[in-house]
Amino acid sequence: METREGYIERITYRNEENGYTVMTINTDGGSLVVTGSLPSVSEGEFVRVTGEMVVHTVYGEQFKADLLEFTAPGDIAQVERYLGSGAIKGIGPKLAKRITDMFGEDTFRVLEEEPERLSEVKGISARSAMEIAEQVITKREARSAMMFLQEYRISPRLAARIYQAYGTRVYTVLRENPYRLAEDIDGVGFKTADDIAMKAGIRPDSAFRVRCAVLYVLQQAASFGNTYYPWDELIARTEELLGIELSDFSHLMEELLMERKVVIRNNEPGKPVYLTRYFRMEMETASMLRDLNIRDKSITDAEIRENLAVIEKESGLTLAKDQRRAVGEAVKNGITIITGGPGTGKTTIINTIIRYFIREGLDIMLAAPTGRAAKRMTEATGFAAQTIHRLLEVNGDPSENGRSYFARNEDLPLETDVVIIDEMSMVDIMLMHALLKALVPGMRLILVGDVDQLPSVGPGEVLRDLILSDCFPVVKLVQIFRQAEESDIVVNAHRINDGELVEPRKSGDFLFILRDQPGQITGASVTLIREKLPNYCHCAPEEIQVLTPMRKGALGVENLNRVLQEALNPPSPAKIEHEFSFGIFREGDKVMQVRNDYQLEWEIADSFPRERGTGVFNGETGVIRMISLFDETVTVLFEDGRIAVYPFGSADELELAYAVTIHKSQGSEYPAVILPLYSGPKLLMTRKLLYTGITRAKNCVCVVGRYEAFRNMILNNEIEQRYSGLRDLIEESMRQAPQ
Repeated sequence: METREGYIERITYRNEENGYTVMTINTDGGSLVVTGSLPSVSEGEFVRVTGEMVVHTVYGEQFKADLLEFTAPGDIAQVERYLGSGAIKGIGPKLAKRITDMFGEDTFRVLEEEPERLSEVKGISARSAMEIAEQVITKREARSAMMFLQEYRISPRLAARIYQAYGTRVYTVLRENPYRLAEDIDGVGFKTADDIAMKAGIRPDSAFRVRCAVLYVLQQAASFGNTYYPWDELIARTEELLGIELSDFSHLMEELLMERKVVIRNNEPGKPVYLTRYFRMEMETASMLRDLNIRDKSITDAEIRENLAVIEKESGLTLAKDQRRAVGEAVKNGITIITGGPGTGKTTIINTIIRYFIREGLDIMLAAPTGRAAKRMTEATGFAAQTIHRLLEVNGDPSENGRSYFARNEDLPLETDVVIIDEMSMVDIMLMHALLKALVPGMRLILVGDVDQLPSVGPGEVLRDLILSDCFPVVKLVQIFRQAEESDIVVNAHRINDGELVEPRKSGDFLFILRDQPGQITGASVTLIREKLPNYCHCAPEEIQVLTPMRKGALGVENLNRVLQEALNPPSPAKIEHEFSFGIFREGDKVMQVRNDYQLEWEIADSFPRERGTGVFNGETGVIRMISLFDETVTVLFEDGRIAVYPFGSADELELAYAVTIHKSQGSEYPAVILPLYSGPKLLMTRKLLYTGITRAKNCVCVVGRYEAFRNMILNNEIEQRYSGLRDLIEESMRQAPQ
């Protein structure tokens, strides 16, 4: 190990999430490029780094640092360089020289102990002297706190947020009740707080620890799709997390109730326990649905029949009985639900509803949960559709409690008469709650989706709860229309959904490529994308999507993306690439946004006037258009035409998307889908997952792998239970409604 000392000349790159830094320090031996995961640093600071010299294949000789320590400048020249570097606001090189000329080697002591004496220097007032001294002290305190926090293996970015929240109180918080971090600071979970608490000597049965664990378990419940846990299951999961038995659980819950952290519905079987925000969302959602559920008794069936006859004549359509009923319910009711599988005419109904309301002179808005689903809705109807987030004009981050993150809400509702939402199975309780806040009684809300697909990734099971409540008009479409009957994709999807086996046989659009080993399966998938399917399906290779049940393993997303990237977008002198800690990105790569970023700016360059906005959301896909090594940015062109620029430090919001999980594909439609199937956990390899994956394909499904895996998924109808109280709350709310 070697040690080098100097002051930081320039910080070239810094990832605040993991602390990875590239910087240049000025040492006695000249400038030195230093890299490593380091604490927060500023240009001009003096540091001592310990590590070793390495040679990077692209950037040449660098010093890889394992340890960084802050040091005081060693002589007057170093003090002058530090003060003149810009590290202290208000001091430039000339003023730094005057300060060191006056105080010499006593400069730092004067700054910290007698800051008022700075006013003796020409150009510094008494007020400026105190401001400069305050900066020096604040920097010293922040640096000490950051180093203290990183002893607990807290990332630099998180350490900065903790210090921002607590300031110098951080030492007291960590020593007395580290579990406060999990409650006060978004991004700190139970496990991080628990690691710190154990190091601080907090007892395993501490009330602070149990309380934090309960809140963590309830938050984890939401991440698994639940809005609550039953009382007994909450106890069991909390005890499992803590590794102890709980003897006074009721007393603890009483305290959380008094603090309004949780809500317990004592009148319900299983005694549901909610985090307060999810109970409030479900309760308010039920209430808003009740208020919207108004039936217009002035509209007669004869009037509807007359209008539909005109629309059928103009469009050349002949509606089936259930389709007519669906349109009629949408015309007469404030809320209408239309559900059905592929080929059952949902798009025809949406188009007919649009024509009907246009004839009535009503304004209509169309939306879907994802950009791809909204784009498909636009193509199918000829009317502009958008994501629900954009419909509601997102302007903030919903994780920031108390902040209004949609411009459209109860204070500024949508200006329309009718809202039609497609792919409703994907809508979670948070998005449904936000949508309903932007609607007012008298508007019509039409919800369209396939209830047999996978439920939303987020908490709740909104579409199913609305249907099962039996409080709203529901039209379930079961008839497969003649054109759809010609598609084996549609026919087999319905057979699979009904639990019927589908045998490998000759088909034009539902193909089986039987392979026994993972390597053979990936090889066949590459051949299909590069050579076979583009001509067969009349599409580009990049339009073919590989969908897989899992993330890990030989046929998981992570491995498949590495293989497919090398096969479909190999290294080239014409394509710039960059290696991140999580892998390589290359110009031309298919990528997907993997978490909601409400602040990321985007623009649509070819629009006039140029359209700009903020917010890119989980599941949106695009192509890397450009990588700038100079600016350290990745530019992505999304499918809907938006362009977003990611600093290297935010590139981990993206991942390769040559292969995506079936869960992530919800709401999308692709010309051709490849399903690599070998084996997997029973709870994952289910009929519902297979059905969802198959129904993502428009022209061709190609199952590659073991038929036994495909067969077992059809036979496995296990559905992981979600705990959601919306159905019960809707029923209660309707009973309370005035007759």
